[in-house]
Amino acid sequence: MEPAEPARVLTAIGAEERGRLLAALAAKFHDLDLAEEALAEAMLRAVETWPDRGVPDRPQAWLMTTAKNRAIDLIRTDGARARSLARLRIEDESRPGDHDDPADRLGEALSTADIPDERLGLFFTCSHPTLGESERIALILRFLAGWTTPEVAAAFLVDARTMQQRIVRAKRRITVTGIPFGAPAPDQLAERLPGVLRAVYLIFTQGFVATTGRSHARVDVQEEAIGLSRLLVRLLPEQVEAQGLLALLLLTRSRAGARIAADGAPVPLAEQNRADWDSALIAEGLGLARAAAARAGTSRAGAETYTVQAAIAALHAEAASFADTDWPQILLLYRMLARLDPSPVVRLNLAVVRGRVDGPRAALTALDALADDPQLSRHRPFHLARAITLRELGRDADAEAAVEAALGCPGNDAESEYITARFTDSGR
Repeated sequence: MEPAEPARVLTAIGAEERGRLLAALAAKFHDLDLAEEALAEAMLRAVETWPDRGVPDRPQAWLMTTAKNRAIDLIRTDGARARSLARLRIEDESRPGDHDDPADRLGEALSTADIPDERLGLFFTCSHPTLGESERIALILRFLAGWTTPEVAAAFLVDARTMQQRIVRAKRRITVTGIPFGAPAPDQLAERLPGVLRAVYLIFTQGFVATTGRSHARVDVQEEAIGLSRLLVRLLPEQVEAQGLLALLLLTRSRAGARIAADGAPVPLAEQNRADWDSALIAEGLGLARAAAARAGTSRAGAETYTVQAAIAALHAEAASFADTDWPQILLLYRMLARLDPSPVVRLNLAVVRGRVDGPRAALTALDALADDPQLSRHRPFHLARAITLRELGRDADAEAAVEAALGCPGNDAESEYITARFTDSGR
């Protein structure tokens, strides 16, 4: 055997199969720490034994069985885990020899496809409403996307120790509160699915406009969210909102090549060169958006907010230019969205679109009606929208005050520099 062959096979297994193995182990043992430790030791054992003994015919099955056996060994040496073993009634399994193919112990019919795909259940475990929003996102990236703790920390611009503590607290809460492993029953799906979708959506938005840090966007975070969204669509093919979310993310991601300048500064939608938008992502996103819209009202997951947002993104994608955008139709869709989700950010977007249809005075009236909302008082886009609208009305002094308020809100450095150059220096 070529010495590089075992490494090539382990690399080819990839993050997705690793996530599938981890989810299957977590579902069996109801313990994320145990599942992760056992799988890591199985991977190490493969690195140590495969070069001499050869790669098993079914490497994923080998890893699964080796990890299960290692988990049982760990349980037997830990009193608390031993009680868990008894509770879960895990059958006694003997350790395979150095190169007894463990897949054989599972039966000749076993293949990669026979390892149950428990990732949907792990989505719901990591997105349980008992967990905080940041905890849900961290767990999904750590255990479903397969990121390391330092990678998750880097995505959210905190140090690895802080992120590790956050993940440990979340896992402890899962254990202490008895959060179930596995997908909810069909009658609970509608209640729980929005939390899962929101977690993936928030991962994407963190990558699309970073809340802090030097860069305006994180492409790797956006791509991970899209990958997770694709997985949800595969696991929940009948759920319209999963399809709507994927459509929204693809259509939004399609603008990536035009929304960041060569110097890293953000480029507003009105100034983007649409020839740089990704036509393949647009085509896929439009197809999904239309399919989701055609099935609207059939989902068991309740209000179809992502399907409506995907329809809005589709109108932007279909417009040949900013001036050709069908703003009246977008306004109707935002009014629909505001009924489904009357959140401050949705109402802010509705106010901005009103300005495109009814003029800046209508936009300012709508924006000022939101001025007392505590969430928007620290939301940079709100103050920027006011600044732009006030400048359109010739109220430059008020616009400058709104710009200063925007710069006082959380935001990334690239955006802050752009605002300063565009709205402050040029306005003096």
